[in-house]
Amino acid sequence: MDVGVIQVLKKHKEHQDDLIEKMENEYTQLDFVFAKEVKNLGYPEFLKTVNTHMRRLLKISGIDKELTPHSLRHPHTSLLIEAGVGVKEISND
Repeated sequence: MDVGVIQVLKKHKEHQDDLIEKMENEYTQLDFVFAKEVKNLGYPEFLKTVNTHMRRLLKISGIDKELTPHSLRHPHTSLLIEAGVGVKEISND
């Protein structure tokens, strides 16, 4: 992963840990990276919600609006292979 992505994920984890601490009686800790922060705290976001957010961000950025989170898997894998990452390591992602 890119250093910038790692930094963003670490910051997100700190935010999530703070939320878990503040809302421990209401937060269901299921170890999801992207969990709900409003209503049903700790449960994963619905795919429709993720797709809606992604469409909004794509529109703002002017990038192809047909992209989905799932459609990014193949380019990511190709980039990893080009970077010399082994198939075994990629399959563990």
